[in-house]
Amino acid sequence: MDENLREIVLGLVAAAITASAGWLARTSLWRRQLRRKQRFFGMPANSTCLLVINRDPGVDEWTVAPNDVFALLELSALIKDCGARAEVVGHDAARQGFGERTEICLGGPASNRRTAAHLGSLLPGFSMELEVEQKPGVFVVGEERYRARKGAVEYVLLARLTGSQDREDPRPVFLICGQRSITNQAAARYLVRHHVRLARKYGRGGDFCLMLRVVNSEAYGPDVVELVADVTRAATTARE
Repeated sequence: MDENLREIVLGLVAAAITASAGWLARTSLWRRQLRRKQRFFGMPANSTCLLVINRDPGVDEWTVAPNDVFALLELSALIKDCGARAEVVGHDAARQGFGERTEICLGGPASNRRTAAHLGSLLPGFSMELEVEQKPGVFVVGEERYRARKGAVEYVLLARLTGSQDREDPRPVFLICGQRSITNQAAARYLVRHHVRLARKYGRGGDFCLMLRVVNSEAYGPDVVELVADVTRAATTARE
């Protein structure tokens, strides 16, 4: 009887040690992944992230398009996962420099003045042609033109930028600049889903500028997104 009891006790102890080791390993892995996410987004615990929202250009009053609201919800969840706080501000009320805290700008230059300012100073090789007959606008990066076919093929620029600043560890600016609000939501979802791969490819402080294509949003909504090209060099180089 004593022998059986000893074996039971030893088995329980071994099971407890195994469970504890597994819990410690999972906790350590989760913490490493969290630190990598925080470094990539520039959002350490208890920091603040500025969410600069745009205005729906299709209505007269100050309104945020429904798809942009969905994008903000996904970005807010990401910020919360990093242990940071979101500060939401309208594009026409954000009058400050950048680099002190992470900033995410939602919407193109026609609906977000803050985005327009960042494009002019950080991405001189990118422009958006707005024509009365052409809706949505045409993206121009270097010599390439990206023209949308509403509901079939639409484009969105996703960028992580720090610029040349004197700060030792500048916080990044993320630009989500789409031809339509549904493409903004698609790019926000792409960023949330693929940030690990992006961090691995571009590093902790690496700037990038990606052109994404949203396919058949009329049928698939914001779910089918393709990477068209890395346009970092062309977008950050001023056209002659």
